[in-house]
Amino acid sequence: MTAASLGGKGAGTATADDGGGARGIAREARARSPAVRRFRHAPPVIAAAGMLALWQLIVSGFGVPGYIAPSPVQVLRVFFEQGEVLWINFWPTLLEAMAGFALGNSIAVVLAVWFVHNRLAERAFYPIAVFINTIPIIAIAPILMLMLGNGYAPKIVIAALICFFPTLVNMVRGLKAVSPQMLELMRVLSASDREILWKIRLQSSLPFLFAALKIASTTCVIGAIVGEWIGSNYGLGSLIIEATYNFRAPLLYATVILGAGLAVAFFVTTTLLERRILKWKPGAVF
Repeated sequence: MTAASLGGKGAGTATADDGGGARGIAREARARSPAVRRFRHAPPVIAAAGMLALWQLIVSGFGVPGYIAPSPVQVLRVFFEQGEVLWINFWPTLLEAMAGFALGNSIAVVLAVWFVHNRLAERAFYPIAVFINTIPIIAIAPILMLMLGNGYAPKIVIAALICFFPTLVNMVRGLKAVSPQMLELMRVLSASDREILWKIRLQSSLPFLFAALKIASTTCVIGAIVGEWIGSNYGLGSLIIEATYNFRAPLLYATVILGAGLAVAFFVTTTLLERRILKWKPGAVF
C-alpha cells in the first residue's frame, strides 16, 4: 500500500512536471510564432497614436494658435507641402552625423587600445580627455568655427567630440574586462600582446563597445545639429533656427521630428548590427 501510494505520488509529480514543461514549451512556441512577432511593436505604436490624439485634442480644444503649438495635422502637412526644403537640409546633417560618428568612435577605440597597452599614456592623456569632455559642446563650437571655417569640417568634429568620450570610457573598461586566469593562460602559451588583443581583449570588449555605440548613435546627430546652430546656412540645425525666428512653428516641429527620426534610425541600425555580430542576443527594445 505504501509503495503504491509512493508510486502514485511520484507519477502525479512527474505528470505535473511534464505538464509544466509542456506549458513552458507552448509559451515559447507562441512567443516565436509569426503572429506574436508581428504585433510585438503594437504597444509603442498604440501609445504614440494616443499621445498624438491627445496633442490634437488639446490644441483644438483650447484653441492654441498655430504659431505657438501647431497640431499634428499641421505638422504632417509640412512634410507634404515643404518636403523638398526638409530633405535638402536633411542630407548635410546626415553626412555630418555619419562622418562624426565614424571619426569619433575610431579615435576612441585606437586610444583605448593604446591606453590598455601603455599605462603611462593612460595616466598622461586620460585626464585630458576627461577635461575636454567637461567643456560644454556649445562653448567648443564657436572655437571650431573660427579654426575650421563654416563648412562641413567643424560640424563633423563637433559630432566626433560628442561621440568620443563615452566610447573611450567603455572601450577601456571592456578591454580590461578579461579574467586574470585567461591572461595567465595566454602568457603560458607564449601569446604576444597582439594575439591577446585580437583573440581575448577585443572579444570581451564588444558588449561594452556596442553599449557606447548606441549612445553615440544618437548624440552624433545632436552634435551635428548644434554645429549647424552656431554657424551654417544649411542642415536641420540651421532650419530650426530659421523657423524659430520666423515663427514658423509647424516647420520647426517637423524639422525636430525629422532630426529625432534620424537619431532613432542610427540607434536601430546599431542595435541590428550588434545582434548580427555578437553571438548572444541582449534584451533590446527593437
